[in-house]
This record gives sequence, structure tokens and C-alpha cells, in this order.
Amino acid sequence: MQTHFTEEALKQPHIREADRVLRTCVHCGFCNATCPTYQLLGDERDGPRGRIYLMKELLESRDDDDQVTEETRLHLDRCLTCRNCETTCPSGVEYHKLLDIGRAEIERRVPRGPAERALRFGLRKALVDPKRFQALLRLGLTFRPLVPGTLRDKLPPAPVDAGTRPDHHRHERRMLILEGCVQPGLSPNTNAATARVLDRLGIGLTPVAEAGCCGAIDFHLNAQDDGRARARANIDAWWPHIEAGCEAIVQTASGCGAFVKEYVDILADDPAYAEKAARVSELAKDLSEILRDEDLDDLKVKEGRRLAFHCPCTLQHAQQLGGAVEGVLTRLGFALTPVADAHLCCGSAGTYSITQPELATQLRDNKLDNLEAGDPEVIVTANIGCQTHLAGAGRTPVRHWIEIVDEALT
Repeated sequence: MQTHFTEEALKQPHIREADRVLRTCVHCGFCNATCPTYQLLGDERDGPRGRIYLMKELLESRDDDDQVTEETRLHLDRCLTCRNCETTCPSGVEYHKLLDIGRAEIERRVPRGPAERALRFGLRKALVDPKRFQALLRLGLTFRPLVPGTLRDKLPPAPVDAGTRPDHHRHERRMLILEGCVQPGLSPNTNAATARVLDRLGIGLTPVAEAGCCGAIDFHLNAQDDGRARARANIDAWWPHIEAGCEAIVQTASGCGAFVKEYVDILADDPAYAEKAARVSELAKDLSEILRDEDLDDLKVKEGRRLAFHCPCTLQHAQQLGGAVEGVLTRLGFALTPVADAHLCCGSAGTYSITQPELATQLRDNKLDNLEAGDPEVIVTANIGCQTHLAGAGRTPVRHWIEIVDEALT
């Protein structure tokens, strides 16, 4: 793709990066074939190729160009950032990096109205602090009938009790775990189950209280400086443990894992943190990466349940770990049902299910139809956002896969 940035514009790091990404695109359109929003809407501007053209036009234009409008922002907002297009692209276009640049620019050029700004600010403040989120969750569960319909679907039934965690000091092998911001409230058993399973393998799992939200919510709601600040705070919290020789930083939410692995990119221009960020991204591991490399013979599992696995986009497209969880579950003796169109997004996509509820619901129902086709007892997934979104339909039970493994241990 030809670009026409001025020499003055190319002095700016974000324009140079956009220019690099744009020039890798060859207009082939293979990306549209696997884009969930293009499949639903059939509009070129709601597919990756069309959005790339919109962002090229946006970034090459002047601030006073009246061709840049709210319509441009609408098509960028509708993108799930599922990165299915990156898996499909034969040219290796790093679409998500261009999207981050384009969204920040359209936010600057075409400010949102008060209602949208308030919604996005409220989401950021409500979701990123675990204590605040849990207090709001308790309030919502108490007054469920009064909660607006879109948010009511997000309220789970009473979460599974977390039980007890083993003493993480009793093993020579030590790993850290990011507790997350919404998962402790919505599914407190997920990390507890992880600690119990890894304990069986001789691995101690250490939570670090000072580490908070990974930063993805802020970053992807165009508060990118706040997202970077959260990344720096987490690096500071983990660094003493890294220096002491921790083996890995375990992520049980694939959305968090994908973002922590990108610390190396988002802090690449920060001289104080670039090197540390690279080390943290190297140590960040999805739980499936830990278990797939272990001898699982010590995990004695009762007769496995019939499961359908929903592979989150952040696991299969962002982290390129499609098949990792399925491999672990199969080794442990669980029966997995086939799932058609497993590459497509369920519609959760961080806060997308709240900011774009109509599209998110269509995608969710399509995904559930495919997941339920093999008549599973339980649907399992690897990301709290997907888990909550799919469970909101009130159909087949949806759990994190490690909870099912933990319950099946003898």
C-alpha cells in the first residue's frame, strides 16, 4: 500500500509506525473472510481492509479536514480487536498496532459526546479496581431487578466458592500470578483452582498484592497513557520477585496475558522501563503454556466430563496459542466436542459487549449455537470476559477450564 506522509509527519514515532504497518498491506481482502463484523454487516468499512483505508485517510489528512467524521469513528469502534485478521493475513499486517494509533487519533480529532465519554470513563473506573468492582458487583446483585438490561446480563449467579489455596512457600519452584481486576469478583475460584493444580505439580503460585489491572481496559478505551502507567506499576510490583528468580508470571485470563505480553511494545520508547518490560513480557505465560510443558501424570483425573472449549481470540489470535488448552484437556482424559467456526469471536472483546451490545449479542448467540451443537455438559473457556458474556445468555453452564480440571482431581 502506498502512503503519502510528509517528512514532517514522519518525524513523529506513531506516524512512522503507522507508515510501516500500512506499507505491509497488499489489499488482498483475505482478512474480510474471517472478520466477524464484516460477516454480520457486509460493509467494507466494517472489515479490516476498509478500516485500514479509513485510518490511512485519517492519518494522512490535516486536522481541519472535514472528511474525518463521527462515521469514521463508528467503524473503528465496531472493530472487536479480535485479531482474527492477523492470523489470516498472508502479509503479516500488524493491524492491532495500526488500530491503536488510529483510535487515539480519531479520539483527538472527533471528540465524543458527554454520554459516551461518561460511559467510557465509568467503565474504566468501575472495572480496573478489584475492591471497587466487587463492591459494585454486590450492589448490582442485591438490586438486580433495577439494573439496566445490558448490564443485568453481565451479573453472574453466585460465584463458585474459591475454597483454600495451598501454601505457596512450600515449593522450590515459584511463579507469580496476576490476580486480575474483575475475575476475583466474578470467578474467585479460577485462580484458587490454578494454585491447587500447580501445587500438585510442585509449583508454588505467589500473588503480588501491589500488581493491579494489567492496563488493557484503559489502553483499549483510548486512555493509553493510563494503560502504560498501570503497566509500569505492575512491573515495579513484580520486579523484586523477578530478580529473586521467579520462573514465570502466570495469566489465567487470556485477555490480560495478551496485553502483558505486549508491555515490550507499549513501553519500547520508555528508557526507564523498556528493558524491564521486555523481561516481563518474556516471563508472561498463559496457564496452558505452563501445563502443556509439564509431566501431567501426577494429575490423576476422574472420568472426564464432556466439554466444549471456547478458545478466546486473545488466546488463539493474539497469543497464537490455539490448541494449547485443548491439548492439555485431551491429555488429562476429557472428551472435547467439535466446534464449528471456532476462530470467530464470541463478541465479548473487553468492554465491547457493553459499548456495542447489539453486535455482541448476535456474535454471542452464533457462538453458543456452535458450542452447543455437540451437546456438551459444560462450556469451558480461558478468559473471564468471554466466560461472563457467554454465561449471560443463561444457556449451557460456562466455566474456566482449570476449575473443571481442579474438580476432577482425585
